[in-house]
Amino acid sequence: MLKKISNGCNYLVQRWLPDPYVFALLLTALVFFLGIFINHESPLGMIVHWGDGFWGFLGFSMQMVLVVVLGNCLANAPIFRKLLQNLAGIPKTPKQAVAFCTLISGIAYLIQWGFGLVVGAIFAKELAKRVKGVDYRLLVASAYSAYIITLTTNSIILKAASNPDDLVKVTSGVVTSIIPVTQTAYYAPTFAALILILAGLILINARMHPAPEDTFCIDPAIIEREEAAEAAAAQADANLDRSQMTAAEKMENSRVISLITAVVGGIYVVWYFVQNGFNLSIDILNMILLFLGILLHRTPMAYIKAMGSALKSSAGIVLQFPFYAGIMGMMTGVNPEGISLAGTISGAIAAVSTQTTFPIFTFLSAALVNMAVPSAGGQWAVQAPVMFPAAQALGVSNALTTTAIAWGDSWTNLIQPFWALPVLGIANLKVRDIMGYCVVAWLYSGIVIIVSLLAWTFLFV
Repeated sequence: MLKKISNGCNYLVQRWLPDPYVFALLLTALVFFLGIFINHESPLGMIVHWGDGFWGFLGFSMQMVLVVVLGNCLANAPIFRKLLQNLAGIPKTPKQAVAFCTLISGIAYLIQWGFGLVVGAIFAKELAKRVKGVDYRLLVASAYSAYIITLTTNSIILKAASNPDDLVKVTSGVVTSIIPVTQTAYYAPTFAALILILAGLILINARMHPAPEDTFCIDPAIIEREEAAEAAAAQADANLDRSQMTAAEKMENSRVISLITAVVGGIYVVWYFVQNGFNLSIDILNMILLFLGILLHRTPMAYIKAMGSALKSSAGIVLQFPFYAGIMGMMTGVNPEGISLAGTISGAIAAVSTQTTFPIFTFLSAALVNMAVPSAGGQWAVQAPVMFPAAQALGVSNALTTTAIAWGDSWTNLIQPFWALPVLGIANLKVRDIMGYCVVAWLYSGIVIIVSLLAWTFLFV
C-alpha cells in the first residue's frame, strides 16, 4: 500500500513538478495576481513590492551557498571521508541504509538545521556508495524528510522565547512576556509529536524502497573513477618536491599556514561557545565547516582545489533565492490600507475559527503562507500581528498559537523546493528526484501534527 502511494506521488511529481527555478517563477506569478485580486493592490504596486524585496536574501543566500560549498569541501577531506565510510558500513541492506540515513539526519537536525542539511546529504551520498542496491533518490529524500525535526530550533520558537519588547511590538501588545521553549517545542504534546514523526519516518522511508527493477543506484564505476582522480590529485600534492618549488608555491602548499589558520579559527569558535553557550547559529556552523575543512585538507592549494570543485553545486541557490525574496516582498508589502497579502490570508482564516479549530487553522494558514514566505522570521513578522489578537479573543494560549505557527512553517518545508536546494546541490539531484517521497513524509507528519494540536487543545489546556 505504502509503495503504491509513493509510486503514485513520484509519478505525479515527475510529470508535473518543474525545475525549482521555473517553480519559483510560477509562484511569483501566482502571488502577483493574488495581491491584485485578494489584497486589492495595483499591478505597479505589486511590482514595486517585488523589486523592493528582490535582494532581501543576499546575506542569507551567501550563508546557504557556504553551507553547500563548505560542506562539500569537508566531505571530500580524506579523514572525514573515512569517518563517513565507517558509519556507512553499519547498514547492510537497502532498507537498513534508508532507515539509518533518516535517523542520523534527524539527530543532526536536532542539533541545528544547517548542520542537518549538510550531514544528511553527505551521508546519503556515502551510503549510496557503500550499500549495494539502495535507491539514491530515496536516500536523499530520507535525509531531507527529517528536516521537520528542526522545530526545536525554529526561529519562531526562539523569537518567542527571547526579547519581550519585540514580542509586545510584533503581537500588537498581546504578548508581554517571553514564551519559554518548555511551553512550545519541548512541551509534552509537541515533543511527543517530534519523536513520533522521526520514528514513523524511519519506518515509512524504509518501507518505500522501490523494487530492484525500479531502483535508481549510483554507478560504482563512476564513483571509483571520481575517487581515484581525487586520490591521485591529493597524492600528487603530497609528493611535490619542495626543493623545486618557487617561494610562492611553497606558501601555497604549506601545511603550517593551514594549521595556523585552522587553530586561530578554532580558538574563536571555542571562545564563542564559552560566551554564548551551545548556540549553533548558521554563521558559527559555517566557521566550523570552513576551518575544519582547511585543517583536514592540510594545504591552502588543496583547499582551493576542493572549493573550486564544490562551487558548482551552489548554482541553484544563487539563481533562485532572489526570486523567493521578491515573492516574500509581495507577500509582506502593504497596500494603501496598510494590510499585506500574508496578513489578509491569515486574517481571513482566523475570522472563521473557533476556540477548538483555531490552532488547526493557524497551522494550516502558516503552512500556506510558508509556501511563498519560506523564511521563519518573515513569516513571524506577518502572521504574529494577526494571529495573536485573534487567539486572545478566542481564549487560545500564546504558547499554543506560537507552536501552531512554527509547525506550519516547518511542515510545508517538506514540499517547498527552497530548503531542498542545499541538499540537492550536495547530492547532485533534481527536485523531481526526491519530492514524490517527500510528499508521503509530508502527509504522515501532517496527520501527527494535527493530532498533536488537538491533543493539546483537549487534554493539556
